Amino acid sequence: MAEKIVNTSGKHKTAVARATVKSGTGIVRINKIPLPVYGNWLVNQKVSEPVNIAGDAVISKLDIIVTVEGGGFVGQANAARTAIAKGIVEFTNDTAVRDAFAEFDRSLLVSDSRQKEPKYFGGPGARARYQKSYR
Repeated sequence: MAEKIVNTSGKHKTAVARATVKSGTGIVRINKIPLPVYGNWLVNQKVSEPVNIAGDAVISKLDIIVTVEGGGFVGQANAARTAIAKGIVEFTNDTAVRDAFAEFDRSLLVSDSRQKEPKYFGGPGARARYQKSYR
């Protein structure tokens, strides 16, 4: 029988993360870097949230490989955590894990579709207009 492999994705702003979850020994890598040494403290805490919520019993049986591109480091962290959480839920098919993720933060399971609005003519930004002088 073929090994079960789950591919998921997460998005935040312009960052896109793709996660592959398969049975293994508990390895979590983001762009080929192990999770414990990935990014600064804030980014590491953000990406570790789904792993910590799922618990060591679930994660120790999985290998999670994530590739992230686009955006800044916080956008990439949010995209990666969404992809990881979706992958864990889809692979384990466990409603308790899904409910724990949803209770902690809904954005773990739903990608953030908000984008920056483009700048238009007649002003310095998307909504602001140049000042008008009558005298």
